[in-house]
Amino acid sequence: MVAVSELVSGLDAELVRLGYKDSTMKWYRGNWGRLERFFVSRGEQEFSLETAMAWVDESCGGFFMKEQAGTLKETEVYLFRVAQMLDDFSVHGAVLRRYSRTVSKLSAGDADVVARFQQWLQARGCAVSTVRAYATVAVEFCGFIGTRGALASLDGMLVDAFVATLAGYQAKTVEHKLCAVRSFLRFAQGAGLVGSAVLEAVPAAKSVKGARVPSVWDPGDVRKILEAIDRDNPCGKRDYAIILLITRLGLRGIDVKRLEFKDLDWPGNSISVVQAKTGRRVTLPLLKDVGWALIAYIRSGRPITDCPQVFVRHTAPIVPFSDQDHLYQILIKHARVAHVPLGEKQRHGMHSLRHTLATRLLEEGTPIEAIAEILGHQSVASTGVYLKSSLKLLTQCALDPDVPVRAVTP
Repeated sequence: MVAVSELVSGLDAELVRLGYKDSTMKWYRGNWGRLERFFVSRGEQEFSLETAMAWVDESCGGFFMKEQAGTLKETEVYLFRVAQMLDDFSVHGAVLRRYSRTVSKLSAGDADVVARFQQWLQARGCAVSTVRAYATVAVEFCGFIGTRGALASLDGMLVDAFVATLAGYQAKTVEHKLCAVRSFLRFAQGAGLVGSAVLEAVPAAKSVKGARVPSVWDPGDVRKILEAIDRDNPCGKRDYAIILLITRLGLRGIDVKRLEFKDLDWPGNSISVVQAKTGRRVTLPLLKDVGWALIAYIRSGRPITDCPQVFVRHTAPIVPFSDQDHLYQILIKHARVAHVPLGEKQRHGMHSLRHTLATRLLEEGTPIEAIAEILGHQSVASTGVYLKSSLKLLTQCALDPDVPVRAVTP
């Protein structure tokens, strides 16, 4: 058990490190003070979630009663968050995923280590996307341990504390982050920055590759979305072309954002892009509907700018989409206009349109090798996962219970 005052002091320092605003910190400190006085009034010094929840219930005039009645106010839910965050911090010594903030500031020394880590990955032939993603996790990791010591003093307990902050992520994301940390520590060990024991402290995440069924759209819903886009306005022309590129050609969202005029071969009716994920160039036919959508946008929808990228923002400043920008808002906006239902469990990102294309091609009998080439997969094993998303193909694998099973002779 830990004293309430000590727990509050530690959490205060951590939230400051995570970059919480002064106004937010003032709000937290006010509530922590009231919570501490509540513990004192009960003659308790050590923190307990039970007593903290009693404070929440009293402060809200019956929190749990209001919760059952569905009459809780947002400010009352925030008080519950105050108590829950303290309990999480007392157990894990870290601010968990649902509360965390991005930390981008590193010391000059840590920034240099991350830069060297990126060079180390590049020298081993890692894909550009892998280098970028692993470096992002390395920044998170270095930022986390930065106020708890340096790499030289890193131990298993500190590794465990960082792992605790991953609570709330999906299993696939946890697996990715742990792989990145393990790779970073392997580099750091080789550079003499950490000992071998810390590398062994990184837990193994159970691989879930291929376990999830890809989210796909009903073809009819995709048509409704495309038909609902207002192509009489510039943004509509842009959005229509973007969605068509992914729906018809299976391009990744990041490759659409990076698409440049030089990638379009109008005389040859083809489009050629170097994939951000694999670094490989893929050339696809520029289908008529896609080509005309691009022409309509470029001629009468695209703002005047010298940017080499085809697609740009339509609000000042007129610049291309960044790699961090997500395009799923575009898809969701037009899906709602089209009154296409959006299930809670289904993913609705632009990537789901790639899944939909791959599933449709499989159902039409397109060889899996050809689909892998279209999608830019380096292995047909990556393409095979789309077999799971097709009920039509799965029914072909089903056994007829009325047909007797032949005896198998060993």
